[in-house]
Amino acid sequence: MTTRPEFAPLRRLIVLRHAKSAWPDGVADHERPLAARGRRDAPAAGRLLSDMDCLPDLVLCSTAVRARQTCELAVAEWGSPPPVRYEPGLYAADVPGLLGVVRQVPDGVGELLVIGHNPGLEDLVLSLAGEGRGDALDRLGAKFPTSAVAVLAWHGHTWRDLEQGAAVLTDVAVPRGRKP
Repeated sequence: MTTRPEFAPLRRLIVLRHAKSAWPDGVADHERPLAARGRRDAPAAGRLLSDMDCLPDLVLCSTAVRARQTCELAVAEWGSPPPVRYEPGLYAADVPGLLGVVRQVPDGVGELLVIGHNPGLEDLVLSLAGEGRGDALDRLGAKFPTSAVAVLAWHGHTWRDLEQGAAVLTDVAVPRGRKP
């Protein structure tokens, strides 16, 4: 006998696009750091996630410098930071690559934060969201800029159960830090 999906545990996938990066001459894409705006926006993303009560059990982060810096600044806003795993497979990943990484998450993780890059993250959210709350899908479809946050909720026993169209897009936000 299998459990109906609506009786499976509620899981949340939180997706955060890295904050605004700089473009220094002679620096490879993977090594680009955050720009001043990114250093302001990344902590704002951390505060937003805290305010939304979206504190993950685990963070998966791209190995790119701008993603790692976004992660460090965002999680520094939380009282008790979760474990962070830096995943090379998140850099420049497409939807199948991103799903492959997410599906390897341990079953005990109920809330997962993925920090990475576009266009992969936006495509992932759009492919997973079978429906959206309010105008969330419209807002996501309009633009998923740097520091954007998308929250997907779905019922599943394991992360391997996550399929395209299975989630509800519950929120989309673009936090911005204050200019000096």
